[in-house]
Amino acid sequence: MRLLQGPKRTWLAGLTALALLALWAWINLPVSEVLRGSTRVAALPALPAFTAGQRVLLLSPHPDDETLCCAGLIQQATQAGTAVYIAWMTAGDGFEFDAALTQKVLLPRAQNMRRLGNTRAAEARAAATVLGVPAAHTFMLGYPDGGLFRLFTTNYDQPYTAPHTRANRVYAQGALSPGRPFTGRNLEADISRVLDDVRPDLVLAPAPQDFHPDHHTLSYIALRLMSQRAQQGRLRYWVVHGGLEWPLPKALHESLPLTLPPLARQLPWLRADLTPEQERVKLQAVNTYRTQTEVMGRFMRAFVRRNELLSPDPLPPTGSPRQP
Repeated sequence: MRLLQGPKRTWLAGLTALALLALWAWINLPVSEVLRGSTRVAALPALPAFTAGQRVLLLSPHPDDETLCCAGLIQQATQAGTAVYIAWMTAGDGFEFDAALTQKVLLPRAQNMRRLGNTRAAEARAAATVLGVPAAHTFMLGYPDGGLFRLFTTNYDQPYTAPHTRANRVYAQGALSPGRPFTGRNLEADISRVLDDVRPDLVLAPAPQDFHPDHHTLSYIALRLMSQRAQQGRLRYWVVHGGLEWPLPKALHESLPLTLPPLARQLPWLRADLTPEQERVKLQAVNTYRTQTEVMGRFMRAFVRRNELLSPDPLPPTGSPRQP
């Protein structure tokens, strides 16, 4: 058998490289999935409009989640005369690479992580202002980033020491309960205090299918607290960490729809269409999180799409068919 030589060999190598490039593009820019996703999103029922006099509370695990999931919804609510409130569970102080990059240190220490937490808390308040939420309607609880599941389980009563900040109590500037030990009982007490103060008609919380442990743990806590009040029907659910690489394609694509998150595709989603102006303001709020966009700007800006999604239920309907 004679080996390929000269031009034929070069032609075959070029064809192979082209095929590999096409495969990479198919994996990373799944046109077929976007087309299928557009059809599915277009067929979703529209989210009922917000009304004047309503009170909406958004429970956000970290600074930026409220913007990624719901910046358009927040604008629509405030424009309708709905009072919007935001409560951040953590100050987002657990991302070491973020601290290293933004503070230009090789090995971030506890004080660097606490500085990151206070910076992200300030960014959160600035983003809320961009979205039309007054400072008096925001609550920074300041519990440990990455530690909510520990508070929900083994550290419900025993104080938890966060490995990144070495803190065992709330330190974030402007926190609702400064100095309160990191326990699940205290976290629930602070959330209950917010619920008592706001008396929300709707509570927007992460769905249980959201992959991030802080997110799905907050979902469990919200379900428990609202069930204790016989108000679980007031919960609405969103997803930020919805599956590998979602949302695709990465980066800013305002003309594309936000497709259904793979990990929660079976939920009974409702669609909220955004105007170009609402998309513009959402992008402005995303860019307010400079600490985050320096590290993962392509992921964050990928949420600036022509719609957002909410589910009225935390689980798929019983017997719902599995979609590919």
